[in-house]
Amino acid sequence: MVYTQRNGEIEISDISDFDPVKTFECGQCFRWTADESGVYTGVAFGRAVTVRRGAAPGNCSDGSSIIISCTAEDFETIWRGYFDLDLDYAEVRRGLCVDSFMRKASGYGAGIRILRQDAWEALCSFIISQFNNIPRIKQIITSLCEIFGDTFIFENNKLHTFPSAEKLAACSKDDLAPIHCGYRAAYIIDAAKAISSGSLDLNALSQVSHEIARCVLKQLNGVGNKVADCVLLYGLHMLDSFPLDVWIKRAVTEHYGPGFDPGVFHPYAGVAQQYMYYYMRNAR
Repeated sequence: MVYTQRNGEIEISDISDFDPVKTFECGQCFRWTADESGVYTGVAFGRAVTVRRGAAPGNCSDGSSIIISCTAEDFETIWRGYFDLDLDYAEVRRGLCVDSFMRKASGYGAGIRILRQDAWEALCSFIISQFNNIPRIKQIITSLCEIFGDTFIFENNKLHTFPSAEKLAACSKDDLAPIHCGYRAAYIIDAAKAISSGSLDLNALSQVSHEIARCVLKQLNGVGNKVADCVLLYGLHMLDSFPLDVWIKRAVTEHYGPGFDPGVFHPYAGVAQQYMYYYMRNAR
Protein backbone atom coordinates (compact mmCIF):
# COMPACT_ATOMS: atom_id res chain seq x y z
CA MET A 1 0.00 0.00 0.00
CA VAL A 2 1.20 3.47 -0.93
CA TYR A 3 -0.50 6.71 0.05
CA THR A 4 0.01 10.42 -0.51
CA GLN A 5 -1.45 13.46 1.24
CA ARG A 6 -2.75 16.46 -0.66
CA ASN A 7 -5.39 19.11 -0.04
CA GLY A 8 -6.56 17.57 3.23
CA GLU A 9 -7.05 14.13 1.71
CA ILE A 10 -5.23 10.83 1.64
CA GLU A 11 -5.03 9.01 -1.67
CA ILE A 12 -4.23 5.31 -1.36
CA SER A 13 -2.80 3.57 -4.38
CA ASP A 14 -1.39 0.11 -4.95
CA ILE A 15 -3.96 -1.47 -2.63
CA SER A 16 -5.78 -4.63 -3.56
CA ASP A 17 -9.38 -5.46 -2.73
CA PHE A 18 -10.90 -2.24 -1.44
CA ASP A 19 -14.33 -1.54 -2.89
CA PRO A 20 -16.22 1.07 -0.82
CA VAL A 21 -19.63 -0.05 -2.10
CA LYS A 22 -19.08 -3.70 -1.22
CA THR A 23 -17.37 -2.89 2.09
CA PHE A 24 -20.09 -0.52 3.31
CA GLU A 25 -23.07 -2.41 1.85
CA CYS A 26 -22.21 -5.95 2.94
CA GLY A 27 -24.11 -5.86 6.23
CA GLN A 28 -21.19 -5.35 8.60
CA CYS A 29 -21.74 -1.64 9.35
CA PHE A 30 -24.66 0.76 9.55
CA ARG A 31 -23.31 4.32 9.65
CA TRP A 32 -22.04 4.86 6.12
CA THR A 33 -24.20 6.61 3.51
CA ALA A 34 -23.53 7.42 -0.13
CA ASP A 35 -24.52 10.53 -2.04
CA GLU A 36 -25.62 10.58 -5.68
CA SER A 37 -22.03 10.61 -6.90
CA GLY A 38 -21.09 7.54 -4.88
CA VAL A 39 -19.10 9.35 -2.19
CA TYR A 40 -19.57 7.70 1.20
CA THR A 41 -19.67 9.63 4.48
CA GLY A 42 -19.22 7.76 7.73
CA VAL A 43 -18.64 8.32 11.43
CA ALA A 44 -16.38 6.11 13.55
CA PHE A 45 -14.55 6.69 16.82
CA GLY A 46 -16.04 10.18 17.01
CA ARG A 47 -14.60 11.25 13.65
CA ALA A 48 -16.15 11.64 10.20
CA VAL A 49 -14.62 11.11 6.77
CA THR A 50 -15.66 10.75 3.18
CA VAL A 51 -14.42 7.85 1.08
CA ARG A 52 -14.48 7.69 -2.70
CA ARG A 53 -12.76 6.00 -5.56
CA GLY A 54 -10.00 7.77 -7.39
CA ALA A 55 -9.84 8.46 -11.10
CA ALA A 56 -8.60 5.00 -12.02
CA PRO A 57 -11.30 2.57 -13.19
CA GLY A 58 -12.24 -0.65 -11.43
CA ASN A 59 -13.08 -1.72 -7.92
CA CYS A 60 -9.65 -1.64 -6.31
CA SER A 61 -9.11 -5.31 -6.84
CA ASP A 62 -6.97 -4.05 -9.73
CA GLY A 63 -4.95 -1.38 -7.97
CA SER A 64 -7.34 1.60 -8.36
CA SER A 65 -6.96 4.40 -5.84
CA ILE A 66 -9.13 5.25 -2.83
CA ILE A 67 -9.40 8.80 -1.47
CA ILE A 68 -10.16 9.46 2.21
CA SER A 69 -10.80 12.99 3.51
CA CYS A 70 -8.49 13.04 6.52
CA THR A 71 -5.11 14.19 7.73
CA ALA A 72 -2.07 11.94 7.70
CA GLU A 73 -2.21 11.80 11.50
CA ASP A 74 -5.84 10.64 11.56
CA PHE A 75 -5.13 8.19 8.77
CA GLU A 76 -2.36 6.55 10.77
CA THR A 77 -4.12 6.61 14.15
CA ILE A 78 -7.69 5.77 13.06
CA TRP A 79 -8.44 4.94 9.44
CA ARG A 80 -5.50 2.74 8.50
CA GLY A 81 -6.54 0.32 11.21
CA TYR A 82 -10.28 0.83 10.74
CA PHE A 83 -10.10 -0.23 7.10
CA ASP A 84 -7.62 -3.03 7.93
CA LEU A 85 -5.30 -1.70 5.26
CA ASP A 86 -2.27 -3.74 6.29
CA LEU A 87 -3.92 -7.08 5.54
CA ASP A 88 -3.52 -8.39 1.99
CA TYR A 89 -7.13 -9.31 1.22
CA ALA A 90 -6.26 -10.46 -2.30
CA GLU A 91 -3.98 -13.09 -0.79
CA VAL A 92 -6.62 -14.01 1.80
CA ARG A 93 -9.20 -14.35 -0.95
CA ARG A 94 -6.99 -16.64 -3.00
CA GLY A 95 -6.52 -18.88 0.03
CA LEU A 96 -10.29 -19.16 0.53
CA CYS A 97 -10.92 -20.57 -2.95
CA VAL A 98 -11.15 -24.13 -1.66
CA ASP A 99 -14.06 -25.18 -3.89
CA SER A 100 -16.14 -23.98 -6.83
CA PHE A 101 -18.71 -22.18 -4.68
CA MET A 102 -16.07 -20.18 -2.79
CA ARG A 103 -14.32 -19.32 -6.04
CA LYS A 104 -17.57 -17.75 -7.24
CA ALA A 105 -18.44 -16.12 -3.90
CA SER A 106 -14.98 -14.70 -3.24
CA GLY A 107 -14.68 -13.44 -6.80
CA TYR A 108 -18.05 -11.73 -6.56
CA GLY A 109 -17.17 -10.24 -3.16
CA ALA A 110 -13.67 -9.13 -4.09
CA GLY A 111 -13.15 -5.70 -2.55
CA ILE A 112 -14.84 -6.36 0.79
CA ARG A 113 -12.67 -5.55 3.80
CA ILE A 114 -13.63 -6.35 7.40
CA LEU A 115 -13.76 -3.06 9.28
CA ARG A 116 -12.19 -2.70 12.72
CA GLN A 117 -15.22 -1.11 14.37
CA ASP A 118 -15.55 0.15 17.91
CA ALA A 119 -16.43 -2.89 20.02
CA TRP A 120 -19.19 -1.17 22.02
CA GLU A 121 -20.79 0.22 18.87
CA ALA A 122 -20.67 -3.23 17.27
CA LEU A 123 -22.25 -4.85 20.32
CA CYS A 124 -25.07 -2.33 20.51
CA SER A 125 -25.61 -2.34 16.74
CA PHE A 126 -25.90 -6.10 16.44
CA ILE A 127 -28.23 -6.29 19.41
CA ILE A 128 -30.42 -3.91 17.41
CA SER A 129 -29.97 -6.05 14.29
CA GLN A 130 -31.84 -9.04 15.73
CA PHE A 131 -34.84 -9.95 13.55
CA ASN A 132 -34.44 -6.69 11.64
CA ASN A 133 -33.66 -5.77 8.05
CA ILE A 134 -30.76 -3.49 7.16
CA PRO A 135 -32.77 -0.32 6.32
CA ARG A 136 -34.59 -0.53 9.65
CA ILE A 137 -31.36 -1.22 11.56
CA LYS A 138 -29.83 1.88 10.00
CA GLN A 139 -32.93 3.92 10.85
CA ILE A 140 -32.86 2.85 14.52
CA ILE A 141 -29.12 3.49 14.87
CA THR A 142 -29.45 6.89 13.18
CA SER A 143 -32.17 7.85 15.68
CA LEU A 144 -30.10 6.51 18.58
CA CYS A 145 -27.14 8.69 17.56
CA GLU A 146 -29.24 11.77 16.86
CA ILE A 147 -30.95 11.63 20.25
CA PHE A 148 -28.16 10.36 22.52
CA GLY A 149 -24.91 11.05 20.66
CA ASP A 150 -22.87 14.24 20.57
CA THR A 151 -23.47 16.61 17.64
CA PHE A 152 -20.66 17.98 15.48
CA ILE A 153 -20.33 19.69 12.09
CA PHE A 154 -18.61 18.00 9.19
CA GLU A 155 -18.49 19.61 5.75
CA ASN A 156 -21.42 21.87 6.69
CA ASN A 157 -23.53 18.90 7.75
CA LYS A 158 -24.70 18.06 11.26
CA LEU A 159 -23.48 14.60 12.28
CA HIS A 160 -23.61 12.63 15.53
CA THR A 161 -21.28 10.35 17.43
CA PHE A 162 -22.36 6.95 18.64
CA PRO A 163 -23.59 7.32 22.25
CA SER A 164 -21.34 5.97 24.98
CA ALA A 165 -22.26 2.99 27.11
CA GLU A 166 -22.33 5.31 30.11
CA LYS A 167 -24.92 7.53 28.44
CA LEU A 168 -27.21 4.63 27.57
CA ALA A 169 -26.73 2.90 30.91
CA ALA A 170 -28.48 5.84 32.54
CA CYS A 171 -31.50 5.45 30.26
CA SER A 172 -34.78 3.67 30.88
CA LYS A 173 -36.78 1.73 28.31
CA ASP A 174 -39.10 4.73 28.09
CA ASP A 175 -36.12 6.93 27.26
CA LEU A 176 -35.32 4.67 24.30
CA ALA A 177 -38.92 4.54 23.08
CA PRO A 178 -38.39 7.31 20.45
CA ILE A 179 -35.89 5.17 18.53
CA HIS A 180 -38.52 2.41 18.12
CA CYS A 181 -36.25 -0.53 18.89
CA GLY A 182 -38.95 -2.45 20.77
CA TYR A 183 -37.94 -5.25 23.11
CA ARG A 184 -34.28 -4.64 22.21
CA ALA A 185 -34.26 -1.55 24.46
CA ALA A 186 -33.87 -3.70 27.55
CA TYR A 187 -30.97 -5.58 25.96
CA ILE A 188 -29.23 -2.33 24.98
CA ILE A 189 -29.54 -0.95 28.51
CA ASP A 190 -28.32 -4.19 30.12
CA ALA A 191 -25.28 -4.29 27.82
CA ALA A 192 -24.55 -0.61 28.46
CA LYS A 193 -24.68 -1.18 32.22
CA ALA A 194 -22.30 -4.14 31.93
CA ILE A 195 -19.80 -2.02 29.98
CA SER A 196 -20.09 1.12 32.11
CA SER A 197 -19.83 -0.81 35.39
CA GLY A 198 -16.72 -2.65 34.24
CA SER A 199 -18.27 -6.09 34.62
CA LEU A 200 -17.69 -6.57 30.88
CA ASP A 201 -14.39 -5.41 29.40
CA LEU A 202 -14.61 -5.68 25.63
CA ASN A 203 -10.96 -4.77 25.14
CA ALA A 204 -9.93 -7.62 27.42
CA LEU A 205 -12.00 -10.05 25.35
CA SER A 206 -9.78 -9.38 22.36
CA GLN A 207 -6.93 -11.00 24.31
CA VAL A 208 -8.66 -14.32 25.02
CA SER A 209 -9.69 -17.19 22.80
CA HIS A 210 -12.62 -17.02 20.43
CA GLU A 211 -14.49 -19.63 22.48
CA ILE A 212 -14.04 -17.83 25.81
CA ALA A 213 -14.96 -14.43 24.35
CA ARG A 214 -18.08 -15.91 22.78
CA CYS A 215 -19.20 -17.46 26.08
CA VAL A 216 -18.66 -14.18 27.94
CA LEU A 217 -20.72 -12.20 25.43
CA LYS A 218 -23.55 -14.73 25.58
CA GLN A 219 -23.96 -14.02 29.28
CA LEU A 220 -25.56 -10.71 28.28
CA ASN A 221 -29.33 -10.63 27.99
CA GLY A 222 -30.38 -10.88 24.36
CA VAL A 223 -27.01 -12.00 23.03
CA GLY A 224 -27.03 -15.40 21.36
CA ASN A 225 -24.63 -17.12 19.03
CA LYS A 226 -25.20 -14.90 16.00
CA VAL A 227 -24.90 -11.56 17.81
CA ALA A 228 -21.87 -12.75 19.76
CA ASP A 229 -20.13 -13.94 16.61
CA CYS A 230 -20.86 -10.63 14.87
CA VAL A 231 -19.32 -8.73 17.78
CA LEU A 232 -16.25 -10.98 17.67
CA LEU A 233 -15.83 -10.46 13.93
CA TYR A 234 -16.76 -6.81 13.46
CA GLY A 235 -15.99 -5.36 16.90
CA LEU A 236 -13.03 -7.43 18.11
CA HIS A 237 -11.68 -8.29 14.65
CA MET A 238 -11.45 -12.00 15.34
CA LEU A 239 -11.33 -12.99 11.69
CA ASP A 240 -12.04 -16.65 12.34
CA SER A 241 -15.52 -15.92 13.72
CA PHE A 242 -18.30 -17.25 11.49
CA PRO A 243 -21.72 -15.67 12.17
CA LEU A 244 -24.65 -17.76 10.99
CA ASP A 245 -27.65 -15.85 9.66
CA VAL A 246 -30.35 -16.94 7.24
CA TRP A 247 -28.18 -16.27 4.18
CA ILE A 248 -25.19 -18.22 5.50
CA LYS A 249 -27.40 -21.09 6.63
CA ARG A 250 -28.84 -21.20 3.13
CA ALA A 251 -25.37 -21.21 1.59
CA VAL A 252 -24.23 -24.02 3.88
CA THR A 253 -27.35 -26.08 3.13
CA GLU A 254 -27.10 -25.62 -0.62
CA HIS A 255 -23.35 -26.03 -1.06
CA TYR A 256 -21.98 -28.03 1.88
CA GLY A 257 -24.71 -29.90 3.73
CA PRO A 258 -24.75 -31.35 7.26
CA GLY A 259 -21.51 -31.50 9.18
CA PHE A 260 -20.02 -28.41 7.56
CA ASP A 261 -17.06 -27.07 9.55
CA PRO A 262 -16.09 -23.43 8.92
CA GLY A 263 -12.64 -24.41 10.18
CA VAL A 264 -11.89 -25.28 6.57
CA PHE A 265 -11.49 -21.52 6.08
CA HIS A 266 -9.16 -21.02 9.08
CA PRO A 267 -7.84 -18.46 9.97
CA TYR A 268 -10.13 -16.27 7.84
CA ALA A 269 -13.53 -17.92 8.24
CA GLY A 270 -15.08 -14.52 8.93
CA VAL A 271 -13.85 -13.17 5.61
CA ALA A 272 -15.22 -16.27 3.87
CA GLN A 273 -18.53 -15.71 5.64
CA GLN A 274 -18.70 -12.16 4.32
CA TYR A 275 -18.05 -13.28 0.74
CA MET A 276 -20.72 -15.98 1.11
CA TYR A 277 -23.25 -13.51 2.56
CA TYR A 278 -22.66 -10.89 -0.13
CA TYR A 279 -22.88 -13.45 -2.93
CA MET A 280 -26.01 -15.18 -1.62
CA ARG A 281 -27.80 -11.87 -0.96
CA ASN A 282 -26.87 -10.06 -4.16
CA ALA A 283 -25.54 -12.22 -6.97
CA ARG A 284 -28.66 -14.28 -7.54
